[in-house]
Amino acid sequence: MEYFNIIFEEVYKILFLLVPVLVSVAMIVWLDRRVWAFVQKRQGPNVVGPFGLLQSLADALKYIFKEIIIPASANKIIFILAPIITMTLALIAWAVIPFGEDQVLANINVGILYIFAVSSLGVYGIIMGGWASNSKYPFLGAIRSAAQMVSYEVSIGIIIINVLLCVGSLNLSDIVMAQQNMWFIIPLFPMFIIFFISALAETNRPPFDLPEAEAELVAGYQTEYSGMMYAMFWLGEYANILLMCALGSILFLGGWLSPIDLYPFNLIPGAFWLIFKILFLFILFALVKAVVPRYRYDQLMRLGWKIFLPLSLTYVILTASYLFYFNLLPKI
Repeated sequence: MEYFNIIFEEVYKILFLLVPVLVSVAMIVWLDRRVWAFVQKRQGPNVVGPFGLLQSLADALKYIFKEIIIPASANKIIFILAPIITMTLALIAWAVIPFGEDQVLANINVGILYIFAVSSLGVYGIIMGGWASNSKYPFLGAIRSAAQMVSYEVSIGIIIINVLLCVGSLNLSDIVMAQQNMWFIIPLFPMFIIFFISALAETNRPPFDLPEAEAELVAGYQTEYSGMMYAMFWLGEYANILLMCALGSILFLGGWLSPIDLYPFNLIPGAFWLIFKILFLFILFALVKAVVPRYRYDQLMRLGWKIFLPLSLTYVILTASYLFYFNLLPKI
């Protein structure tokens, strides 16, 4: 009986995390559209439900009842597995995101490495979907996405080394607690900017949405997908966007810590502050899509390998030198 109680408790914790994440994905799609509409002086979703809040639910119902078509020449098993893998990996990465001092599903000591491992595997779903479709446009989109994600993961990894040098721990909760006196966005502001731009490329967001460039590749690796299989790619993409916003909030914006450690701000629950910071970064993501034109692919690769990589490496050397010179390196 005790064994079943433990299983029930763990399942409850998982659902308590995943259900809000899935609901949040639906809500940020609405927010995404509203921000674009605001910038472009349009109405945006405003018919289905109050202020159009149920538009995402209507879209979900449309995908549920839409026919799933599998091309005759596709590799059917891999074609079906691709969106499942993409969505699953995007969701399980949330297991190590702390919403408070003790509010985390898995408080492991290598939380950063876990997120990198899971997010790196996410490219397999995209490659599988593009290859299994047996069509040139999805295949080109998958190759683009793989090259893009690998390129910018290198920059993000080196940027995070700057944070780890200041903290001396791979645990996400430790990284947050190390920012009690000063958020890392202040000393590492150039790295925050590069992280933000790299996160746009990592999640295939405009102006780096070249794997899905409709003028060139129709819909990229998703071209042959329809119904709920298409929606699973879509859910995985937005869950990854939220994950990058959460990671940026934890690494540079103090995670769940209050920006003002005074009454009544310090009475507000930490989870509220983290959610607020995630929304702030997501609005910046949406604003970039609304105002910045799409890059060419050669410009995208040059930015990652010839600009961001040398800059981030140089900043690692400067950060390590500064901490060593002033004897500020954390004791491990």
